[in-house]
Amino acid sequence: MEYDDENHHEQKRRKQIRVWTDGCFDMVHFGHANALRQAKAMGDVLLVGVHSDAEITLHKGPPVFTQEERYKMVRAIKWVDEVVMGAPYVTTVETLDEYNCDFCVHGDDITLSADGKDTYEEVKSAGRYKECKRTAGVSTTNLVGRMLLMTKEHFDRAPSPIGNLDPTQVNKASSDPSAKSPWTCVSHFLPTSQRIVQFSDGKEPNPGDKIVYAAGAFDLFHVGLLDFLETAKNEGDYLIVGLHTDQVVNRYKGSNYPIMSLHQRVLSVLACRHVDQVIIGAPYRVTSELLEQFKVDMVVHGETNVMEDVDGTDPYEIPKQMGIFKVISSGCPLTTADIVARIIKHRMLYEERNKKKEKKEADVFAAMERRKSQNQEKS
Repeated sequence: MEYDDENHHEQKRRKQIRVWTDGCFDMVHFGHANALRQAKAMGDVLLVGVHSDAEITLHKGPPVFTQEERYKMVRAIKWVDEVVMGAPYVTTVETLDEYNCDFCVHGDDITLSADGKDTYEEVKSAGRYKECKRTAGVSTTNLVGRMLLMTKEHFDRAPSPIGNLDPTQVNKASSDPSAKSPWTCVSHFLPTSQRIVQFSDGKEPNPGDKIVYAAGAFDLFHVGLLDFLETAKNEGDYLIVGLHTDQVVNRYKGSNYPIMSLHQRVLSVLACRHVDQVIIGAPYRVTSELLEQFKVDMVVHGETNVMEDVDGTDPYEIPKQMGIFKVISSGCPLTTADIVARIIKHRMLYEERNKKKEKKEADVFAAMERRKSQNQEKS
């Protein structure tokens, strides 16, 4: 068969670079997404290996999400081309060759196996390893710590939930205070316009596109939210998600919600392949101005209860009057509260897991620093 397409010939001449990255991807957050974004930028095709529940439990401790939930979450990140289920915890050259990958990418932290060894040692020695920058201010350990704090009485009903969570207190809840790992310790997330641009496609709706609008907290991104967004996108062609401010979310959810700040939630939602645009700090009441400005054809909401606005009115009153409001079912009953309940139910288990993880990392870091110091003395 002959092709006269110049682009096809160009692609044939230049071999596609296939990139491998792997991990637990437990409680998928924008830090995971940012690592995948950076990995994809290093090549043409991104394969993501996701470890099984058994592998994670052996090397690290029990995951919060099941393997099926984690596979699904990673597939939904827009930079991912293929997910490899049940990838081995220790990355080998054999795995890279099996999937025809040129090299492996991982963040600039360290991942240790059950026996305390670097899981990327083999691919590093083979010269088939590259690093990407770890995202400061977020980690699964950090998020678990925030949820564990929700069981502490003095954190209940804080007027400004995110601002009141001191990193030292989150550290105490999620890790070993006597072991200081530079990779697991909590740091503040500082939002930047550059990061939002990196996560946003900047894609405008095409003429004639049916524009769908959905609003909410979208806190702790999970499969329930993912299924809702996929269902919402299927109602039209272009999906806009309105994210409420931290104060608004705390008003209708109470306790220590939201667990993630507004800007953290923005990045998590922008990383989802079903979402086309995000309104940051969207009004709780869906106004006619918002509908007109964004040319919204349909407003959707899940099957959860809707709290009245501060003045006692229905926040969806206007789209209902216009006949463009629809309640949709995602088919997945999982909620953010369910995830928090999982953590609280197994509180001691997760606290112990996180403390062991940081202790192992701290020991390795101390050994690396000693080696560095000895080398400097010799030179």
